[in-house]
Amino acid sequence: MGTEIERKFLLKDGKWRSMAKGVHFRQGYLNSSKERTVRVRTVNGKGFLTIKGITVGASRIEYEYEIPKNECNAMLDDLAEKPIIEKNRYKVDYKGLTWEIDEFFGENQGLIVAEVELESEDQKFEKPEWAGKEVTGDPRYFNSNLIKHPYAKW
Repeated sequence: MGTEIERKFLLKDGKWRSMAKGVHFRQGYLNSSKERTVRVRTVNGKGFLTIKGITVGASRIEYEYEIPKNECNAMLDDLAEKPIIEKNRYKVDYKGLTWEIDEFFGENQGLIVAEVELESEDQKFEKPEWAGKEVTGDPRYFNSNLIKHPYAKW
């Protein structure tokens, strides 16, 4: 079992783009209740199954397993709640931490958020100049909620 501790921010501008290279993700939810989510995703030719517990502060329990890509695609096509989330994920190293920036497409086009994973909830870190308002506690920005309430309909 692992615990994921991450903080999430909106972006002020596109200055981060020159520092990043993107990878395409396709992901869907088999269960998107707030108490637990069960997600499948493809990335870099691989499939993954991820189970996450309820978010408390900036932390939650997380389990992740690699699964066969063809089975992952079948789950995305046949079982996952719609719409499927499509996004590019970019990684930017800044002051000793890796920031993951998600640029969404489809019904979530226009939404770009940055996340930083921490060792503890009280870990000190310096926010890059391109990171803006913190939205860690705002459930609208949870990927699992973007299927029920896509960004384009806000």
